[in-house]
Amino acid sequence: MSEAVEAPQVATGCKLSGGSWRSAYDDLVVTDAARLDVDHFVPLAEVFDSERTPWSAARREAYANDQGSPDTLIAVSAASNRSKADKDPEEWLPSDGSYHCTYAATWVGTKLRWDLAVDEAERQALLGLAEDCPTTTVVYEPAS
Repeated sequence: MSEAVEAPQVATGCKLSGGSWRSAYDDLVVTDAARLDVDHFVPLAEVFDSERTPWSAARREAYANDQGSPDTLIAVSAASNRSKADKDPEEWLPSDGSYHCTYAATWVGTKLRWDLAVDEAERQALLGLAEDCPTTTVVYEPAS
């Protein structure tokens, strides 16, 4: 709901009506909640590929439902989420170029929060993005 530009009404069964949200990936304002997806900022498939040691089912569930960070889960347009799928920054970046620095910092912060590895292609892509982001800071709190 933090992406809401205008808060929706919440009815029985958590059904939303009204409201609007800004989708950071494509800088669209979405007025139909059915056209939103809640995206795992670092996709689940990427997380499982990046575990330094195998995670327990409980740790995987903790990541999948992480409410302790505003960055792990993000409401975005369904179209942008489908475009991203399970890709990392080497394979996909948001269509809104003004969001690239925030995207890279949030990706790195999420990886650090959950002690996830970064492969070489991903690392190079992030370093390339960082060159254009001299004032961007990575902020994170380690997950418990």
